[in-house]
Amino acid sequence: MYFWDLCGVIFYNEPGASSELNSRKGGRLELNVNGVPYRSVWLKPQDPQTVQIIDQRFLPFRFIIEDLQTVGEVSAAIREMHSRGAPLIGALAGFGMYLSALHAPDSNEIEFIQKLEEDAKTLLSTRPTAVNLSWAVQKQLEVIKQGGSIQDRIRNVFYSAQAIADEDAGFCRRIGEHGVKLIEEIHRRKGGEAVNILTHCNAGWLATVDFGTATAPIYAAFDRDLPVHVWVDETRPRNQGARLTAWELSQHGVPNTLITDNAGGHLMQHGMVDLVIVGSDRTTFTGDVANKIGTYLKALAARDCNIPFYAALPSSTIDWELRDGINQIPIEKRDENEVLTIEGWVNGEIKPALLAGQGTRAANYAFDVTPARLVSGLITERGICEASESGVLGLFPEKKRN
Repeated sequence: MYFWDLCGVIFYNEPGASSELNSRKGGRLELNVNGVPYRSVWLKPQDPQTVQIIDQRFLPFRFIIEDLQTVGEVSAAIREMHSRGAPLIGALAGFGMYLSALHAPDSNEIEFIQKLEEDAKTLLSTRPTAVNLSWAVQKQLEVIKQGGSIQDRIRNVFYSAQAIADEDAGFCRRIGEHGVKLIEEIHRRKGGEAVNILTHCNAGWLATVDFGTATAPIYAAFDRDLPVHVWVDETRPRNQGARLTAWELSQHGVPNTLITDNAGGHLMQHGMVDLVIVGSDRTTFTGDVANKIGTYLKALAARDCNIPFYAALPSSTIDWELRDGINQIPIEKRDENEVLTIEGWVNGEIKPALLAGQGTRAANYAFDVTPARLVSGLITERGICEASESGVLGLFPEKKRN
């Protein structure tokens, strides 16, 4: 714990650790790395002008904390997926706007705001699909334009960045509290046997500030001594399931088994999956869910096998403007080399290897959209609802349009 002074105001921060939002079991914080509690983004101890993140490119082989001091560094971290996951990049963008305010010209209000607007555009250009990113950046711009001295605005955007991060952790904790009821019901229906859950990509603690979205109900169940087992899709092409989800579940002690992306349907056909829970990078207010490429295929298999398929997401992931996810949600297309190569741990180093012959071309669509008709429900911080306009607006009535 430490105190620091910014613009004449004293602030408190706890470096790297999960906040009091974490639930406890046996006196320990809920999520940790080798016994040490962490969030996924925080301010550096004794240096509040530096944002720190876990550089996910090196997991699970090395645990590296990266320092970010400029908007350019934050933008690169988001674009190059040092940090990834819709809620986390939203929170990181919030801190990016705080760094922008720290380094913007402080002698002229117009120049100060112009610089922040330029940096906002830089951040918004990094990842087009995740709506949390634009939500956080716009929220920070609104805070900055509320008035006051430049020093007041820097202070306010700092408070807002911390609030965005705290809110995400709180929302994800509540997602776990609501979603665990689904696991409890299946556990009772199975007569006390373990519940087998399939998830896709990484929608865990590493994709959020804390707890995760799809994993939050799983962690909540495990901490209540409910027997659970997770089937972890490897999630090509960047293998976030193999490299991130399996690692963080194991850090928490949750039983899990890694599978190839195409094995999920087979497991469902043979009664080896009780529940599918995925995350979301953008969900329309009508219930269409954009998530990591391959999610749609899991939903199709789940529907054919009569297995419940849920998406877990905070309300910051809901796009209140888009109705038709398939035709309106922008789908990021990434570098073909992510498909043509793979990284692995070789003699103490992470090294790439070719997967296809020289001259092979590849298409790398990063996301797909699962239509609402295939989604059993949405797990949010306010509860579980039907994946439909009426279901979503039933939980968020303040979003209804006149």
